[in-house]
Amino acid sequence: SIKKAELTKRILENKSQVATATEAMEREEAVLNQTKEKLLQKRSQKDELSERVVAKREELADSQQKSQELLRQYHMESSKLASLKNLAERYEGYGQSIRRVMEKKDSMSGIVGVVADIFKVDKKYETAVETALGGSIQNVVTEDESIAKELIQYLKKNRFGRATFLPLTTVCASQGRVKDEVFHENGVIGNLASLVEKEGRFEGLIEYLLGRFVLVDTIDHAMALAKKYHHSLRIVTLEGDLINPGGSMSGGAYRNSSNLLGRRREMEQLEQSVAIIKKKYDQGQNKIEKVEEELQKLIKLVSGKEEELKSCAIEENTANINYQHAVELKEHNELEYHTILQDG
Repeated sequence: SIKKAELTKRILENKSQVATATEAMEREEAVLNQTKEKLLQKRSQKDELSERVVAKREELADSQQKSQELLRQYHMESSKLASLKNLAERYEGYGQSIRRVMEKKDSMSGIVGVVADIFKVDKKYETAVETALGGSIQNVVTEDESIAKELIQYLKKNRFGRATFLPLTTVCASQGRVKDEVFHENGVIGNLASLVEKEGRFEGLIEYLLGRFVLVDTIDHAMALAKKYHHSLRIVTLEGDLINPGGSMSGGAYRNSSNLLGRRREMEQLEQSVAIIKKKYDQGQNKIEKVEEELQKLIKLVSGKEEELKSCAIEENTANINYQHAVELKEHNELEYHTILQDG
Protein backbone atom coordinates (compact mmCIF):
# COMPACT_ATOMS: atom_id res chain seq x y z
CA SER A 1 0.00 0.00 0.00
CA ILE A 2 0.96 3.61 -0.55
CA LYS A 3 0.84 4.38 3.17
CA LYS A 4 3.22 1.51 3.89
CA ALA A 5 5.66 2.60 1.19
CA GLU A 6 5.46 6.20 2.46
CA LEU A 7 6.29 5.03 5.98
CA THR A 8 9.19 2.90 4.89
CA LYS A 9 10.61 5.86 2.96
CA ARG A 10 10.30 8.11 6.05
CA ILE A 11 11.90 5.49 8.27
CA LEU A 12 14.86 5.15 5.89
CA GLU A 13 15.25 8.93 5.58
CA ASN A 14 15.21 9.37 9.36
CA LYS A 15 17.59 6.49 9.87
CA SER A 16 20.11 8.14 7.56
CA GLN A 17 19.55 11.52 9.30
CA VAL A 18 20.28 9.87 12.64
CA ALA A 19 23.43 8.29 11.20
CA THR A 20 24.58 11.66 9.77
CA ALA A 21 23.83 13.44 13.06
CA THR A 22 25.75 10.73 15.00
CA GLU A 23 28.73 11.11 12.66
CA ALA A 24 28.61 14.89 13.07
CA MET A 25 28.42 14.54 16.85
CA GLU A 26 31.41 12.17 16.88
CA ARG A 27 33.35 14.59 14.69
CA GLU A 28 32.58 17.49 17.03
CA GLU A 29 33.51 15.31 20.03
CA ALA A 30 36.90 14.55 18.44
CA VAL A 31 37.47 18.28 17.83
CA LEU A 32 36.45 19.03 21.42
CA ASN A 33 38.83 16.37 22.79
CA GLN A 34 41.60 17.77 20.63
CA THR A 35 41.09 21.31 21.95
CA LYS A 36 40.96 19.98 25.53
CA GLU A 37 44.23 18.12 24.93
CA LYS A 38 45.78 21.25 23.42
CA LEU A 39 44.57 23.34 26.37
CA LEU A 40 46.08 20.90 28.88
CA GLN A 41 49.35 20.90 26.95
CA LYS A 42 49.52 24.72 26.83
CA ARG A 43 48.63 24.94 30.51
CA SER A 44 51.39 22.54 31.53
CA GLN A 45 53.85 24.44 29.29
CA LYS A 46 52.84 27.68 30.98
CA ASP A 47 53.16 26.12 34.45
CA GLU A 48 56.62 24.80 33.61
CA LEU A 49 57.68 28.25 32.36
CA SER A 50 56.24 29.89 35.48
CA GLU A 51 58.29 27.52 37.63
CA ARG A 52 61.39 28.45 35.65
CA VAL A 53 60.60 32.14 36.24
CA VAL A 54 60.42 31.50 40.00
CA ALA A 55 63.75 29.60 39.91
CA LYS A 56 65.38 32.35 37.82
CA ARG A 57 64.14 35.00 40.26
CA GLU A 58 65.68 33.05 43.12
CA GLU A 59 68.95 32.72 41.19
CA LEU A 60 68.92 36.47 40.56
CA ALA A 61 68.23 37.30 44.22
CA ASP A 62 71.04 34.94 45.26
CA SER A 63 73.50 36.53 42.81
CA GLN A 64 72.52 40.03 43.94
CA GLN A 65 73.01 39.10 47.58
CA LYS A 66 76.47 37.65 46.86
CA SER A 67 77.31 40.79 44.91
CA GLN A 68 76.26 43.01 47.83
CA GLU A 69 78.43 40.95 50.17
CA LEU A 70 81.43 41.29 47.83
CA LEU A 71 80.85 45.03 47.56
CA ARG A 72 80.78 45.29 51.36
CA GLN A 73 84.06 43.32 51.60
CA TYR A 74 85.57 45.47 48.83
CA HIS A 75 84.78 48.72 50.66
CA MET A 76 86.01 47.32 53.96
CA GLU A 77 89.36 46.04 52.59
CA SER A 78 89.82 49.17 50.42
CA SER A 79 89.37 51.49 53.38
CA LYS A 80 91.78 49.37 55.46
CA LEU A 81 94.29 49.64 52.63
CA ALA A 82 93.75 53.39 52.28
CA SER A 83 94.34 54.01 55.98
CA LEU A 84 97.48 51.83 55.97
CA LYS A 85 98.77 53.70 52.91
CA ASN A 86 98.01 56.92 54.69
CA LEU A 87 100.00 55.80 57.75
CA ALA A 88 102.86 54.67 55.53
CA GLU A 89 102.93 57.89 53.53
CA ARG A 90 102.96 60.00 56.71
CA TYR A 91 105.65 57.70 58.18
CA GLU A 92 103.45 57.20 61.22
CA GLY A 93 105.31 55.32 63.97
CA TYR A 94 108.63 56.93 63.04
CA GLY A 95 110.40 59.64 64.99
CA GLN A 96 109.92 63.31 64.07
CA SER A 97 113.39 63.67 62.55
CA ILE A 98 112.77 60.68 60.24
CA ARG A 99 109.40 62.09 59.15
CA ARG A 100 111.07 65.43 58.37
CA VAL A 101 113.74 63.71 56.26
CA MET A 102 111.17 61.56 54.41
CA GLU A 103 109.10 64.65 53.56
CA LYS A 104 112.01 65.61 51.30
CA LYS A 105 112.07 62.27 49.45
CA ASP A 106 110.14 63.57 46.43
CA SER A 107 111.96 66.89 46.09
CA MET A 108 115.45 65.58 46.75
CA SER A 109 116.88 62.69 44.79
CA GLY A 110 119.12 60.23 46.55
CA ILE A 111 116.90 59.36 49.55
CA VAL A 112 116.21 55.65 49.10
CA GLY A 113 113.92 55.18 52.10
CA VAL A 114 113.86 53.93 55.65
CA VAL A 115 115.35 50.50 56.42
CA ALA A 116 111.89 48.95 56.79
CA ASP A 117 111.16 49.88 53.15
CA ILE A 118 114.05 48.15 51.46
CA PHE A 119 113.36 44.48 52.12
CA LYS A 120 110.56 41.99 52.64
CA VAL A 121 110.40 39.38 55.34
CA ASP A 122 108.17 36.41 56.03
CA LYS A 123 105.56 37.06 58.74
CA LYS A 124 107.07 34.36 60.98
CA TYR A 125 110.46 36.18 61.03
CA GLU A 126 109.06 39.70 61.46
CA THR A 127 109.43 39.89 65.24
CA ALA A 128 112.99 38.51 65.14
CA VAL A 129 114.07 40.92 62.39
CA GLU A 130 112.41 43.91 64.03
CA THR A 131 114.12 43.04 67.33
CA ALA A 132 117.51 42.51 65.71
CA LEU A 133 117.24 45.83 63.88
CA GLY A 134 116.17 47.67 67.01
CA GLY A 135 116.52 51.43 66.47
CA SER A 136 118.20 50.95 63.10
CA ILE A 137 114.82 50.05 61.57
CA GLN A 138 114.34 53.85 61.52
CA ASN A 139 117.67 54.56 59.85
CA VAL A 140 117.50 56.37 56.51
CA VAL A 141 119.15 54.76 53.50
CA THR A 142 120.73 57.21 51.02
CA GLU A 143 122.46 56.68 47.68
CA ASP A 144 125.74 58.18 48.96
CA GLU A 145 127.33 60.05 51.86
CA SER A 146 127.01 63.56 50.37
CA ILE A 147 123.18 63.28 50.57
CA ALA A 148 123.50 62.01 54.16
CA LYS A 149 125.65 65.06 54.98
CA GLU A 150 123.17 67.45 53.37
CA LEU A 151 120.31 65.92 55.37
CA ILE A 152 122.26 66.13 58.63
CA GLN A 153 122.80 69.84 57.98
CA TYR A 154 119.08 70.24 57.24
CA LEU A 155 118.16 68.57 60.58
CA LYS A 156 120.69 70.73 62.48
CA LYS A 157 119.61 73.99 60.87
CA ASN A 158 115.94 73.40 61.68
CA ARG A 159 116.57 71.73 65.04
CA PHE A 160 114.48 68.74 63.94
CA GLY A 161 116.40 66.22 66.03
CA ARG A 162 118.88 63.50 65.07
CA ALA A 163 118.78 60.67 62.53
CA THR A 164 121.15 57.94 61.43
CA PHE A 165 121.93 57.60 57.73
CA LEU A 166 123.17 54.56 55.86
CA PRO A 167 124.83 55.59 52.59
CA LEU A 168 124.85 52.66 50.15
CA THR A 169 128.33 53.67 48.99
CA THR A 170 129.99 53.35 52.40
CA VAL A 171 128.01 50.86 54.47
CA CYS A 172 129.32 47.31 54.24
CA ALA A 173 129.26 44.14 56.26
CA SER A 174 131.55 44.25 59.26
CA GLN A 175 134.38 41.76 59.32
CA GLY A 176 134.06 38.43 61.05
CA ARG A 177 131.38 36.08 59.83
CA VAL A 178 129.58 33.56 62.03
CA LYS A 179 131.28 30.14 61.83
CA ASP A 180 129.42 27.63 59.65
CA GLU A 181 129.24 25.05 62.42
CA VAL A 182 126.94 27.35 64.42
CA PHE A 183 124.21 26.81 61.81
CA HIS A 184 124.18 23.07 62.46
CA GLU A 185 123.49 23.50 66.16
CA ASN A 186 120.20 22.57 67.85
CA GLY A 187 117.30 24.93 67.16
CA VAL A 188 119.25 27.18 64.79
CA ILE A 189 117.11 28.38 61.85
CA GLY A 190 119.74 30.34 59.97
CA ASN A 191 121.52 33.59 59.41
CA LEU A 192 119.00 36.42 59.71
CA ALA A 193 120.36 38.34 56.69
CA SER A 194 119.76 35.35 54.41
CA LEU A 195 116.11 35.06 55.50
CA VAL A 196 114.97 38.40 54.08
CA GLU A 197 114.11 39.21 50.46
CA LYS A 198 116.07 42.13 49.07
CA GLU A 199 117.35 43.69 45.85
CA GLY A 200 120.95 42.98 44.96
CA ARG A 201 122.06 46.56 45.60
CA PHE A 202 121.02 46.25 49.27
CA GLU A 203 122.99 43.03 49.80
CA GLY A 204 125.87 44.75 51.68
CA LEU A 205 123.52 46.92 53.71
CA ILE A 206 121.40 43.98 54.92
CA GLU A 207 124.58 42.05 55.69
CA TYR A 208 125.75 45.08 57.75
CA LEU A 209 122.43 45.26 59.63
CA LEU A 210 121.59 41.57 60.12
CA GLY A 211 124.60 39.51 59.02
CA ARG A 212 125.90 38.89 62.55
CA PHE A 213 122.55 37.59 63.89
CA VAL A 214 121.83 33.90 64.34
CA LEU A 215 118.11 33.09 64.36
CA VAL A 216 117.09 30.38 66.84
CA ASP A 217 113.64 28.91 67.52
CA THR A 218 113.39 29.15 71.34
CA ILE A 219 115.05 30.99 74.24
CA ASP A 220 116.28 27.69 75.74
CA HIS A 221 118.15 26.78 72.56
CA ALA A 222 119.45 30.35 72.39
CA MET A 223 120.86 30.16 75.91
CA ALA A 224 122.48 26.78 75.31
CA LEU A 225 124.03 28.11 72.07
CA ALA A 226 125.31 31.28 73.76
CA LYS A 227 126.92 29.25 76.51
CA LYS A 228 128.53 26.77 74.09
CA TYR A 229 130.13 29.60 72.09
CA HIS A 230 131.22 31.52 75.23
CA HIS A 231 128.83 34.41 74.68
CA SER A 232 130.46 35.48 71.44
CA LEU A 233 127.32 35.34 69.26
CA ARG A 234 124.45 37.69 68.58
CA ILE A 235 121.36 35.49 68.90
CA VAL A 236 117.71 36.35 68.33
CA THR A 237 114.69 34.04 68.74
CA LEU A 238 111.44 33.90 66.77
CA GLU A 239 109.70 35.55 69.72
CA GLY A 240 112.18 38.41 69.77
CA ASP A 241 114.42 37.41 72.70
CA LEU A 242 117.93 38.76 72.23
CA ILE A 243 121.25 37.50 73.58
CA ASN A 244 124.21 39.78 72.90
CA PRO A 245 127.93 39.00 72.81
CA GLY A 246 129.13 39.42 76.36
CA GLY A 247 125.99 37.75 77.74
CA SER A 248 123.41 40.52 78.15
CA MET A 249 119.86 39.37 77.40
CA SER A 250 116.74 41.28 76.51
CA GLY A 251 113.18 40.12 75.93
CA GLY A 252 109.57 40.50 76.93
CA ALA A 253 106.76 41.80 74.74
CA TYR A 254 106.27 45.10 72.96
CA ARG A 255 103.39 46.96 74.49
CA ASN A 256 102.06 48.08 71.16
CA SER A 257 104.42 46.93 68.48
CA SER A 258 104.47 49.57 65.75
CA ASN A 259 105.11 46.63 63.43
CA LEU A 260 106.80 48.78 60.80
CA LEU A 261 107.83 45.68 58.86
CA GLY A 262 104.39 44.06 58.96
CA ARG A 263 102.74 47.19 57.60
CA ARG A 264 104.20 46.80 54.13
CA ARG A 265 103.40 43.08 54.00
CA GLU A 266 99.86 43.81 55.14
CA MET A 267 99.50 46.47 52.44
CA GLU A 268 100.62 44.01 49.76
CA GLN A 269 98.21 41.36 51.04
CA LEU A 270 95.36 43.87 51.09
CA GLU A 271 96.18 45.00 47.56
CA GLN A 272 95.97 41.40 46.34
CA SER A 273 92.81 40.77 48.30
CA VAL A 274 91.13 43.94 46.96
CA ALA A 275 92.04 42.96 43.39
CA ILE A 276 90.60 39.45 43.86
CA ILE A 277 87.37 40.79 45.38
CA LYS A 278 87.05 43.33 42.56
CA LYS A 279 87.46 40.59 39.94
CA LYS A 280 84.85 38.39 41.66
CA TYR A 281 82.49 41.35 41.93
CA ASP A 282 82.85 42.17 38.22
CA GLN A 283 82.22 38.53 37.30
CA GLY A 284 79.16 38.59 39.58
CA GLN A 285 77.83 41.73 37.88
CA ASN A 286 78.18 40.04 34.48
CA LYS A 287 76.28 37.04 35.79
CA ILE A 288 73.51 39.26 37.17
CA GLU A 289 73.12 40.91 33.76
CA LYS A 290 72.89 37.50 32.08
CA VAL A 291 70.37 36.17 34.60
CA GLU A 292 68.25 39.34 34.26
CA GLU A 293 68.19 38.88 30.48
CA GLU A 294 67.20 35.22 30.85
CA LEU A 295 64.47 36.21 33.31
CA GLN A 296 63.03 38.80 30.91
CA LYS A 297 62.98 36.20 28.11
CA LEU A 298 61.14 33.74 30.35
CA ILE A 299 58.60 36.37 31.43
CA LYS A 300 57.95 37.12 27.73
CA LEU A 301 57.48 33.41 27.02
CA VAL A 302 55.02 33.13 29.91
CA SER A 303 52.93 36.01 28.66
CA GLY A 304 53.05 34.48 25.15
CA LYS A 305 51.75 31.21 26.61
CA GLU A 306 49.01 33.12 28.44
CA GLU A 307 47.86 34.57 25.11
CA GLU A 308 47.90 31.09 23.56
CA LEU A 309 45.93 29.77 26.52
CA LYS A 310 43.29 32.47 26.07
CA SER A 311 42.77 31.62 22.41
CA CYS A 312 42.79 27.87 23.24
CA ALA A 313 40.10 28.45 25.86
CA ILE A 314 37.99 30.26 23.23
CA GLU A 315 38.56 27.36 20.80
CA GLU A 316 37.54 24.87 23.46
CA ASN A 317 34.45 26.90 24.29
CA THR A 318 33.42 27.02 20.61
CA ALA A 319 34.09 23.29 20.19
CA ASN A 320 32.02 22.61 23.28
CA ILE A 321 29.06 24.64 21.90
CA ASN A 322 29.33 22.86 18.53
CA TYR A 323 29.44 19.51 20.26
CA GLN A 324 26.37 20.34 22.40
CA HIS A 325 24.50 21.38 19.22
CA ALA A 326 25.45 18.12 17.51
CA VAL A 327 24.32 16.14 20.56
CA GLU A 328 20.98 17.94 20.59
CA LEU A 329 20.53 17.41 16.84
CA LYS A 330 21.30 13.70 17.13
CA GLU A 331 18.91 13.30 20.08
CA HIS A 332 16.20 15.22 18.21
CA ASN A 333 16.65 12.95 15.15
CA GLU A 334 16.56 9.81 17.28
CA LEU A 335 13.35 10.97 18.97
CA GLU A 336 11.73 11.59 15.57
CA TYR A 337 12.83 8.18 14.38
CA HIS A 338 11.29 6.41 17.39
CA THR A 339 8.07 8.40 16.97
CA ILE A 340 7.81 7.28 13.31
CA LEU A 341 8.46 3.69 14.28
CA GLN A 342 5.71 3.84 16.90
CA ASP A 343 3.35 5.49 14.39
CA GLY A 344 4.06 2.60 12.08
